[in-house]
Amino acid sequence: MASNYRIAITFSAVLTLLVLLPTLTVGELVQEQPLVLKYHNGQLLKGRITVNLIWYGTFTPIQRSIIVDFINSVSTTGAPLPSAAAWWKTTEKYKVGSSALVVGQQFLHPAYTLGKNLKGKDLLSLATKFNEISSITVVLTAKDVNVDGFCMSRCGTHGSVPRGSGGAKTPYIWVGNAETLCPGQCAWPFHQPIYGPQSPPLVAPNGDVGVDGMIINLATLLAGTVTNPFNNGYFQGPATAPLEAVTACTGVFGSGAYPGYAGRVLVDGTTGSSYNAHGANGRRYLLPAMWDPQTSACRTLV
Repeated sequence: MASNYRIAITFSAVLTLLVLLPTLTVGELVQEQPLVLKYHNGQLLKGRITVNLIWYGTFTPIQRSIIVDFINSVSTTGAPLPSAAAWWKTTEKYKVGSSALVVGQQFLHPAYTLGKNLKGKDLLSLATKFNEISSITVVLTAKDVNVDGFCMSRCGTHGSVPRGSGGAKTPYIWVGNAETLCPGQCAWPFHQPIYGPQSPPLVAPNGDVGVDGMIINLATLLAGTVTNPFNNGYFQGPATAPLEAVTACTGVFGSGAYPGYAGRVLVDGTTGSSYNAHGANGRRYLLPAMWDPQTSACRTLV
């Protein structure tokens, strides 16, 4: 079974930061060009969307709760500002209407029945576990699981799989835990980057470099999935390697960001952890900037 397309978060993009920042040289002002994600007249995901989770490999209950709380956070109110819900609200500006994410079924797969080195076909097999209308299947792989291209060319992927024989498709997402294999590529800014400008890593808000890094990549892919689920929504560039809602703003977490520096974010006075969003159950998260269709600019929470 083949996917209709796959869009990956690449670690090279994570390290190729902010190329659209205005540049000032001696005696010359180079005007910043607006960043525009074109709408390609395709379907977006709006309304109530069930997010089904597949945990492949070993995840602790605390690790699972960090991720479940994040998904619940984006569509629930009540958390102090700046909040994950306020971050997600930007997706409402992509055409009209909200995308309310609701955690659905969860499937624990601790036995590694497909092994610890997964191919693309293995991800697709896992992604078809739940094949429901108005849903996204999220496959999460543990820190001791390698996936084709993981760390070498991507930190996560979104795409779609066929649903039945009528041409309908179900979106899916894959995100890996990079704590062991490549934290410098796929868990920045909570780990020193392998390449590029060097700055001290931030302290992860939930005390877990791998899972807090997964939150950044999952947030990126959830935003890309609802605004470009079938590769004909909002994106810039070629359809085979598009810039989407968040990947167009790679490396920006707060105001004043520049290559190697995530920007000005909030810091907990006791733990020293960095965050920019409050979430459900008292959680805190560091969420990436998202392109705002109304301003044609990358929007940060702080």
